[in-house]
Parts: sequence; C-alpha cells; structure tokens
Amino acid sequence: MNSVYQIQKRKKLFNFNANLLLIIINVVCFVLFSALIYLNPNFLDYIALKPLNVINNLYLWTFFTSMFMHAGFFHLLVNMFSLLFVGNLVERLIGRKRFISIYILSGLFAGVLFMLSGLFFPSENVYAVGASGAIFGLIGLLMILTPNLPVYMMFIPIPVKMKYAAPAMLVLLWLVSILGNVPVGNTAHLGGFIIGLAYGFYLKRKYKNKTKYISKLFS
Repeated sequence: MNSVYQIQKRKKLFNFNANLLLIIINVVCFVLFSALIYLNPNFLDYIALKPLNVINNLYLWTFFTSMFMHAGFFHLLVNMFSLLFVGNLVERLIGRKRFISIYILSGLFAGVLFMLSGLFFPSENVYAVGASGAIFGLIGLLMILTPNLPVYMMFIPIPVKMKYAAPAMLVLLWLVSILGNVPVGNTAHLGGFIIGLAYGFYLKRKYKNKTKYISKLFS
C-alpha cells in the first residue's frame, strides 16, 4: 500500500505545467537580474546578449541568460501574457518535453541570428534580452500545426487565422521599430520563428495523421 502511495506521489511530482514553470523562472530571473544590474551596471554584460562581446569570445553563456531577462516590467508583462496563452496550447499539443525543447532551441537560435546581424551592423551598445524569440518559435510552430486557428491581434477586433496572423505580427513589429524608432529585436524574433516553422514541418512529416487531426480540430 505504501509503495502504491509512493508511486502516485512521484507521478504528481513530475506532472507539472512546464509553461507555468517557465513563466515563474522568467519572473524570478527578472527580479534577480534587475537587482544585480541595479547594484552594479557592469553585470549587464554577464546577463544580456551583446554581439560585440560574443565576437570577442566573451560571456558566451548570455545566449541562454538573455532569454530570461527583460528590459523592463512592461516588456516582461507583454511576453509573459503571450507565453501564458501560446505556451499552454503548444504544451498541450506536443507534450512537455518537446515544448521545453522547442522553447529553448528557438530562444538560442534567436540569439544566434541577433548576434549575426551584429556582424553586419556593429554597435558597441546593442544588447538583446527577452523571451520573445522563444515565443515566436512557439508561434511559428502553431502556424504550421494549426494554420486555421483564429487568434486576436493587436488593435484588430476580429479573429485572424494563425497562418496570416503569425507573419503579420513579425512585419508589424518590424514596422513599429523602424517608424517609431523603437528598439525591437526583430532579427531575434525572426530567428525563433524560423526554428518554430522548421520544427512544425518536421512534426508534420513524421506524424502525418496526428498533425492532420490537430489541424482539423483547430480549424
């Protein structure tokens, strides 16, 4: 009887919501990293991704840490609100392990593309932080798995199919950054989006029947 209770307890322990855990980690890291930077502004180089540092083979771990740091409370709020809805759906569709994998891979490749863009447009004071690259990876994945899923976009009161909304969000943010001179990591968004698309096509090819069923279910 005791062994059965132990097994059930272990199942509950490992049956956690990965998306909620990622949100909590992002919030905790934001508070911790913000405190460190407040105490010593030089800590920014140890946390945020700076192409010039990477080129000089410095602080390579920032490809990872930058994914869990945000430029301010509003930046954190927008990303976590997006992750709450997008992440929960993706985790239910593909499972916890695949969800965590695609989130991390998208975030890392977002940093890689941002760093490569820094080679062509070098600047001493350009940093990248935030979970948006990873989130765009999830969005790219949904564009392939649930192309007809109706979603609401900023300032548009009617639902738009995911296959149109996903690329439109990329373009809209790019325009906002250019026209409004707002610092947005567009290349990072694109990097995450590319990984999401690639993984979506991979799943669609490997699990044809399952992905076809998912697509019909969310049409």
